[in-house]
Amino acid sequence: MEISIEPSQQQRQEGMKGFDDDGRVSRTGTVWTASSHIITAVIGSGVLSLAWAVAQLGWIAGPIVMIIFSFVTFYTSSLLADCYRTGDPITGKRNYTYSAAVHSYLGGMKVKLCGLIQYLNLFGVAIGYTIAASISMMAIRRSNCFHEKGHRSPCHISSNPYMIIFGVTQIVFSQIPDFDQIWWLSIVAAVMSFTYSSIGLALGIAHVVANGGFKGSLTGISIGSVTQTEKVWHSLQAFGDIAFAYSYSMILIEIQDTIKAPPPSEAKVMKKATFLSVAVTTFFYMVCGCMGYAAFGDSAPGNLLTGFGFYNPFWLLDIANAAIVIHLVGAYQVFCQPLFAFIEKWANRTWPDSKFISKEIRIRLSSTKSYKLNLFRLVWRSAFVVLTTVISMLLPFFNDVVGLLGALGFWPLTVYFPVEMYIVHKKVPKWSVRWVCLQMLSFACLVISVAAAVGSIAGVVSDLKVYKPFKSGS
Repeated sequence: MEISIEPSQQQRQEGMKGFDDDGRVSRTGTVWTASSHIITAVIGSGVLSLAWAVAQLGWIAGPIVMIIFSFVTFYTSSLLADCYRTGDPITGKRNYTYSAAVHSYLGGMKVKLCGLIQYLNLFGVAIGYTIAASISMMAIRRSNCFHEKGHRSPCHISSNPYMIIFGVTQIVFSQIPDFDQIWWLSIVAAVMSFTYSSIGLALGIAHVVANGGFKGSLTGISIGSVTQTEKVWHSLQAFGDIAFAYSYSMILIEIQDTIKAPPPSEAKVMKKATFLSVAVTTFFYMVCGCMGYAAFGDSAPGNLLTGFGFYNPFWLLDIANAAIVIHLVGAYQVFCQPLFAFIEKWANRTWPDSKFISKEIRIRLSSTKSYKLNLFRLVWRSAFVVLTTVISMLLPFFNDVVGLLGALGFWPLTVYFPVEMYIVHKKVPKWSVRWVCLQMLSFACLVISVAAAVGSIAGVVSDLKVYKPFKSGS
């Protein structure tokens, strides 16, 4: 006869102070902490391309598209928040991650599909961050060059050495176990992202004041400056850029898992946090994107801080771009460490007897500290960084890559899976009004994602016609 000493759910709820119903240490998160986590996660390098996106769409469509994306993001995030607990919203089983929720509600091939999309997205983000960081490092060098030699100096600089520097840095950091769990990393990321975003906003406002008014037109960049075909592709790509700026669905469940136990339910708190954070983010994006467009009009650069619409004060540009680099060095690891861990766990399960995979070599660093070197981790993580760096050198197109990442991640992760999980969770009858409306929303977002992806790919193809890999300078 077996006797279980595992406390019942009721005992854990009533008798074990300091612990939640799942036996874990009591969560303490509130609507304010959840909001701050979301805002920190959302506001990042995506904000830098918004002025260009608004320039493609114009004063009417630009803000409207941004508002639509914000509404869809808020709505589907609310659906996803309801799926944190399976069953009862107060006592149901918790899902700790996005993929766990998909597994709980959808199961089967959809779990594998979700995992594949997530990891491909992380791979793409690594490439995007490598490009963005190298462009910012290059911008610091060019900014100083312009300051010394004048604005008319070509100051041609290749981005390749800076990508290599970034890659080498990531190889080193990738060998630090659980680097993404370092407590101060998110604080540094938040400070850096708000630093460069605020500087970009301030410079945009200053430029508008210096111009004596707003630039731009109601319909965006005019035919003549670009061909009609380019206008279409760029407009579609702008959708992808805006979608990328709102991409945070993958971590919403993890953020919700920090909220203290009900009442009220975590879902209610998370919905309030989502509304607050999306509202703040949208306001910030609208101001940044619109001020950038107002400052430069049709000539708004693809990256507000590296396109050299601004030349002075050069030291402020250097600070902003340094903040971008610092932010992306940490963000790269935050996004990639889960992928590293997944592959390493899979390898351990597949080849449990392989010493190359499992053996750890202890390297003494001091009398009290040592480092465990794993050869498979060293080779695999280094190879991953090298691959993302080489691809970045082949395709160093910030706007195109950002647009493509936004397009590929928006529909499946922000819309499709949350909608499908919500339908299962709430047992929405097939062909009911709610079911039809949800499917229409999902289909419409699929069409937008496909269109944005096509526009971004067209942008890559167009850029490749004039770009020479490993030789080009900016």
